[in-house]
Formats: sequence, C-alpha cells, structure tokens
Amino acid sequence: MNPRRILITGGAGFVGINLADHFISRGHHVLVLDNFYRAGSRDNLRWLEGRFGDGFELIEADVRDPGTLQHACKGTDAVFHLAGQTAVTTSVADPRADFEINALGTFNVLEAARLSGRNPVLIFTSTNKVYGDLESVPYAEHSTRYTYSDNRNGIDESQPLDFHSPYGCSKGAADQYVRDYSRIYGLPTVVFRMSSIYGPHQFGVEDQAWVAHFVISAVTGKPINIYGDGKQVRDVLYVTDLARAFELVTENIETTAGQVYNIGGGSNKALSIWSEFAPLLSKRFSHSVEPSGFYDWRPGDQRIYISEIGKARRDFGWRPLVGVEAGLQELSDWALENQELFRKSERHIRVASQATVAAAE
Repeated sequence: MNPRRILITGGAGFVGINLADHFISRGHHVLVLDNFYRAGSRDNLRWLEGRFGDGFELIEADVRDPGTLQHACKGTDAVFHLAGQTAVTTSVADPRADFEINALGTFNVLEAARLSGRNPVLIFTSTNKVYGDLESVPYAEHSTRYTYSDNRNGIDESQPLDFHSPYGCSKGAADQYVRDYSRIYGLPTVVFRMSSIYGPHQFGVEDQAWVAHFVISAVTGKPINIYGDGKQVRDVLYVTDLARAFELVTENIETTAGQVYNIGGGSNKALSIWSEFAPLLSKRFSHSVEPSGFYDWRPGDQRIYISEIGKARRDFGWRPLVGVEAGLQELSDWALENQELFRKSERHIRVASQATVAAAE
C-alpha cells in the first residue's frame, strides 16, 4: 500500500493503538484522535510514543465535536473510525451518551470525510450485536458448547439485522449510515461487523472484551463471574490479524467500497467462553483458574456466534493466521508485564462508572 495519511478515531484504544503501530511501521502518516476517556488509553499512547517518538500526530478530541473532525479529515486518504461506547450495560445506564457517541459521533465522522474534498476510504468497526440474539438460528447444546444445528459454518452478511439494547441500536444505526454514505454520496466506505478481538493493550473488563478480562483477572487474582452457563461460543481474532484486514480491504477498495464484512476468527478459532477457554487459561498459567460464580444470562446474549468470513477471503484475500494459543500467549505475556497498569485502570473505571450513574440519575 502506497504511503497514506490515515486518521484513526479512538486511536489510543486497544484496536486503535495496534492499528497505529501497524501503519506507522509501514511508513504511513498516522493521526491518532482520542478523548482519552477509556481506561489505559494514556498508557497506550505512552507506549506508542516510546516506539515512534513524534513519528505520528496526536489530536486530543471527541467525535461529538464536528468542527475538530472536519479539520482532522482535511488531507486524509483513509479514516479508520474506531471511537465508540462499547458496553451494553453502559448503554442501558446512559442511553443518551451511548447514542451521541456511537450514532451521532459516526455521523459526524462521515460528514467530515464527505466534506473534506478528498473522498477518503472510511472503515467503520461495527459489531455482531447488530444481528441481535439470533434466537431464530437453530442451535444444539452439548457438554462444553453450543453448535449450529443446521450445519452452517457461521453467520454471514445476509443475516437479518435485529438490534437489541441501546448499544445495538446505536451501533446498528451507525453501521447503516456508513453503508448508505457509499450508496448516496459515493464515499468509499466499508463496515466491519466484528466478533471477539483480543490482544495486547486491551484493558478488558467484565462488561466488554471477555478474553482480556479473563486473562487480566487470572493474572491479578480478581474474581471471574460467568453470565450464562459458560458454554456460549464466540470466534476470537488476534488483533494483528485485524490490522491485516484493514490493510487489505484498503488496498482493494475498488472491490470493497460499499460492502459489509463479518470479521472474526471464523469456525477454526471458535470456542466456548468458559468450558473450553478455561482449560487454555489454566494451561497458560500452570494452575487451575476457577470462576467465582455463575449468574443469569445477560439480555440479548447469543448462545453461539461464529463469523462466516468467506466473503472477506473472496473479496480481499484475507484470513486469520494467528492461532488461539499463540495469541493467548502474547496477551498473557503483556498482562504479566503490566500489572501496575491494571490497578490504575481500575481506579479510572470506578470514577467513570460513578459519573455514568450520576448522569443517569
């Protein structure tokens, strides 16, 4: 890919910092835009500065500010829109903020790109939650996991949308806006409906990023609560494989513009979140990792979600390369080396949670 000027919204978050690292390393000029609300984002930025010094541009701003976005988009060749509110529980507590960040924020990014005069490539990170709880998809229960009972490999892009929760609605609205801006305005947009992404620099918590949350809890001795029976299945994708998807989809924008892709590990990297993941966790840390308890299912939780990734393979030649155990090794090594950061992030999360509750009251 020829050198480009790339704007990454949410660029100091987990996916953003890994994308920034990937594209700076390949000679692109990267603008990192972030409001540093999320726990760990300042630490991620310091890590990026340690690797590249001033070899990137920082814009401290919020996607709810259209003026700053319009300035940031000037001269950009690609916009990777990652900034967002990511937890279902938070969306229920404060649906207005969830809407303003995910739906209105995405609209602001689209308008900034449209008005930039550059017609930049724009890739948006959506979620498999736009498909709802998938209760209409037949499944069977087994001793350690759920499976599809109609022999499908996973959920493809033809699956009907069915938004659940304020989070599902806000991300779903943004998803459709991004898709439609390609049809109506000719903006070369792409939607990634992502499954469970994991890797270093991910400050996972109970409400979001379950792989990292379980790893960090195992490292720090924090309790692990399981919601549901632990047999629900997800396909997991290591973050460097996601970065390759961003690169390949941009290189093939003549084919991919206006398209939606389910992006995850696929059927070969699917496992149940506790019954099958816990043994891998115990093996990695050489001791049994036990849950503190099992609790009621969360609203809209899917018994099984596996991404059918064949369309991405056909359209831009992408497939995941990093195995689950290799990815878990990298994530756990990072977690072991950065335990002090997690204590800082816990304090940050407590303060943010108190602010959210106060806003909702």
